[in-house]
Amino acid sequence: MDEMGDNVFVLGADPHNRAVLDELAERRGYRIHGLLEMEELRDAHDRLPELLDDARRILDGFEGSVDAVIGFWDFPVRTLVPILCAERGLHSPSLESVVKCEHKYWSRREQREVTDAVPPFAEVPLEAEAPPPEVGYPMWLKPVKSFSSALAFRVTDDEEFREALGRIREGIDDLGSPFDWLLRRIDLPEAVARAGGSACLAEEEVHGEQVTVEGYVWRGDPVVYGVVSSATYPDSPSFLRYTYPSGLPGTVAERLADISERVVRRMGLDATTFNIEYFWNPGDDTLRLLEINPRHSQSHARLMAEVDGVPNHDHMVRLALGREPLLETGAGRHATAAKWFLRRFTDGVVRTAPGPEDIARMERDVPGTGAKVSAPPGTRLSRMPSQDSYSYELAQVFTAGRSDEDLRRAYELCLARLPFEIDEPDEDAAAGGEGG
Repeated sequence: MDEMGDNVFVLGADPHNRAVLDELAERRGYRIHGLLEMEELRDAHDRLPELLDDARRILDGFEGSVDAVIGFWDFPVRTLVPILCAERGLHSPSLESVVKCEHKYWSRREQREVTDAVPPFAEVPLEAEAPPPEVGYPMWLKPVKSFSSALAFRVTDDEEFREALGRIREGIDDLGSPFDWLLRRIDLPEAVARAGGSACLAEEEVHGEQVTVEGYVWRGDPVVYGVVSSATYPDSPSFLRYTYPSGLPGTVAERLADISERVVRRMGLDATTFNIEYFWNPGDDTLRLLEINPRHSQSHARLMAEVDGVPNHDHMVRLALGREPLLETGAGRHATAAKWFLRRFTDGVVRTAPGPEDIARMERDVPGTGAKVSAPPGTRLSRMPSQDSYSYELAQVFTAGRSDEDLRRAYELCLARLPFEIDEPDEDAAAGGEGG
């Protein structure tokens, strides 16, 4: 346990990820410390300088050594971590490499330099009346900076384009303005500087099976260690489940690894985990890169713990401490695992939701399962933060087993033990509280 005594600070540690880290800390011998609450960071995008000062005061006031600073979430967490680490000489990717990934237009320009697996795309000014000529319908319209698919819209004609752009204009400043503050700290290419943090990106729609490559960069060398498959609800872009391992043909996995390594090097990432989302079309065997994230997916942590024996959080901590990750593929208790998303596609107010007793009973009745309720009683679904543009997440359900059939059977058994009652929204219900 070479990490014995090291102090690891987590920027915006939420209860779920903190619990995973605490369990890892017992096994590895380091200590976990919180650094600002997630609520402070989520609701203070316009206070980035103050947040940095608050974090600095905590780190400066700590009596022991500060050996690593990490964070799981996107903006602003993932961009504040490199700033804090650079100031203290800690291991972290550079701010420029992280922003290069997170600015969707800049990221696409860089990806295009090293792979042809990039769909047609173009910057869209907020005042545009029609889409750019190089991108055809159907297309996706999204801000150059967003998270969890918020303000991302599929559009099929000019009327939908103008409607979607109008909705984006209404909400883009929540992230666009603070993102501009970060962009001013970096020497930007002219086209990216012109777009700034409050422009949009249009991308031609691509089709196929969505997969996510998980990897890390150690001393400049990217390493791909896993591929996760994603499935959506029928006739919807909202996720139904993630499955690990993906079960892709070996040749496809090799191509994914090759593209991923080239893109990661182009971005200049180092000392970090990463995940890259793709579409693979089995019909014509084409790959299309969706986006690159300069962090691992904490959504995959339990899946990898079930299959590989440790959550991917372990890789992040070791890199932040300046140590190479330890990989033991297939060392877990199960051959496959899945994370399911129970969703509702219309607004409502949650009247009843599964409680701790319901979840504990489910875990006893259906071994290898777990659940996390996202919408407790009193929640007005349309007011939940970080939802996609098409659905509301009620709960996450975890299953593990020997085969895909095991995963599906367990999920069906879990649903019967996780009852929700949701009322149609009205004025009285809307005043009843936001929850979540």
